[in-house]
Amino acid sequence: MIVIVDYNVGNLMSVQNAFLRIGVEAVVSRDIEVIRQAKGIVLPGVGTFPVAMENLIKYQLIDVLQERKEAGIPILGICLGMQILFEKGYEVQETQGLRFLKGEVKLMNVSEKIPHMGWNELMFVKKHPLIQNIKEGDYVYFVHSYMAFPSDDELVAYCEYGDQKITAIVAKDHVMGCQFHPEKSGAIGQKILLAFKEMVQ
Repeated sequence: MIVIVDYNVGNLMSVQNAFLRIGVEAVVSRDIEVIRQAKGIVLPGVGTFPVAMENLIKYQLIDVLQERKEAGIPILGICLGMQILFEKGYEVQETQGLRFLKGEVKLMNVSEKIPHMGWNELMFVKKHPLIQNIKEGDYVYFVHSYMAFPSDDELVAYCEYGDQKITAIVAKDHVMGCQFHPEKSGAIGQKILLAFKEMVQ
C-alpha cells in the first residue's frame, strides 16, 4: 500500500489520480496507523515550508515518518514535500525540516523570472532506481520559487534555468524527492511514479 500523506498542503487528488493512471490505488491519509502500515509513502506539497512543518507537527506525523524512514520504507517527496526532507528552509522564516537529507532550501537566485514555472529537461548526475524508466533530456513540469541545495552525493538530477543548475531529483537510499511535479509531467511523470511503485515491496 502506498500512502499519500494528507498534511493539508494541497494537490492530494492530482497525485492520487496520477497513481491511478498507472494502475496503483494509493490511499490519502493522515492516520498514523495507516501510515505505519504503508509500504511506500508520498509527501506531496503546495504552499510554504513553515506551514508544511507546522502541519506535520499539528497532526503528530513527524515521529511516524521518522519511524518509517528508519524501517527502510521508500519515501517520495514532491515539490514542497521534497523541500521539507532537508535540514532547513528559509522561506518566510528559518524553519527546521525533517532532516532526512543534507542541505538547505533557499530562494532561487537566477537570471530568469521567479517563480520557475514550466517544462525543463532533466540532466542526470548519477544512477538511481527512480530514474530507471526515463532518459536524460526528458522534460518535466516545475512550479517553484525556492530550491534545494543538497550535498553532492544526494543529487540525482538537475535542470538548467537561466544561469543556474536547479536541483530536480535528490535521493539518499530509499528517501527521494522531485522538485518538479510528476503528476503534472505527462508520460515522463508516470514513468517516474511507476519506478517508485516498483521500489515499494
